[in-house]
Amino acid sequence: MSGPMRFFAAATLLPVALIAAGALAGGVWPWLALGYMTVFTAAADRLIARTLPTAPPEAEFPVADALSAVLALAQFALLALTVRALATGIAGVPLFLAMALFAGQVGNSNAHELIHRGSRLLRGLGMWAYVSVLFGHHTSAHVLVHHIRVATRGDPNSARPGESLYRFIPRAWRGSFREGFRAESERLARVGRPWWRHPYVTYLGGAVLMLVLAALIGGWRGLAWYVPLALFAQAQLLMSDYVQHYGLARALRPDGKPEPVAPRHSWNSPHPASSALMLNAPRHSDHHGHPTRPYPALELPPDAPMLPRSLPVMATLALVPPLWRRVMDPRAARWRG
Repeated sequence: MSGPMRFFAAATLLPVALIAAGALAGGVWPWLALGYMTVFTAAADRLIARTLPTAPPEAEFPVADALSAVLALAQFALLALTVRALATGIAGVPLFLAMALFAGQVGNSNAHELIHRGSRLLRGLGMWAYVSVLFGHHTSAHVLVHHIRVATRGDPNSARPGESLYRFIPRAWRGSFREGFRAESERLARVGRPWWRHPYVTYLGGAVLMLVLAALIGGWRGLAWYVPLALFAQAQLLMSDYVQHYGLARALRPDGKPEPVAPRHSWNSPHPASSALMLNAPRHSDHHGHPTRPYPALELPPDAPMLPRSLPVMATLALVPPLWRRVMDPRAARWRG
């Protein structure tokens, strides 16, 4: 393994090992996993001056796809181990938080990468990774709605100027579910498929399956831990959407249609540790410009908005709306201008 893949593998597989150890043995391991997902990554972002190397855009990345597949399978296993450990009392809140942060930051970023791949198998893994945190509809809403309407009033997952995180999350969840369903229904009607081939049947049926599995693994206690864990992971995905598009807007052309998506319509982060942990998701402008470009080749455009701190730190700042607006509103206004 060479090039940037070493950084992605090290950053994402270490928490897998720590969470697995915490779920199996308890003790200090859940605290180490939680520390890695929070303090260590934030400190590394501050202390490491360089950015992650970028692979050539025209290169192929079989190792990147393999790592994504391993991470998706690891997410399924870790969820089962965590639910069992929490239900039996082997570990408690530190393991819950570590696993929820892993599912929200690594798992969601990895699922996002997988649903953009050309392979049906990889796309299916990405879908089930979202389903495993009861968020399967994001598979449709992200590709069919967000990428088309990003930075417009018609996109549920683009945060408006002055909108707080607490108003955004329920609006984005409801809107993405509704608009994703509408887009898939229209596509189903165009190709003439029966209703039971609707992706939302899989998303909802998969969610029921996950709830049943959680109950089988950990009983009612396991289910009581699993549901908030899944909601925590969902909230982190929506927090990322909130931060990455807050206050940015595409201008309307004379025909009433929005201008093409440009680098200035997404916030980015150059911080190396969190970028490696989140598979370059903070290089968000390039992803919107080239949705199928594999994560090792994503670039940081020089003319794109940059966050003052890493994506996880800014998502934490968004929990305090007055501080968030003080930091971000002037920056967003300059880019809108």
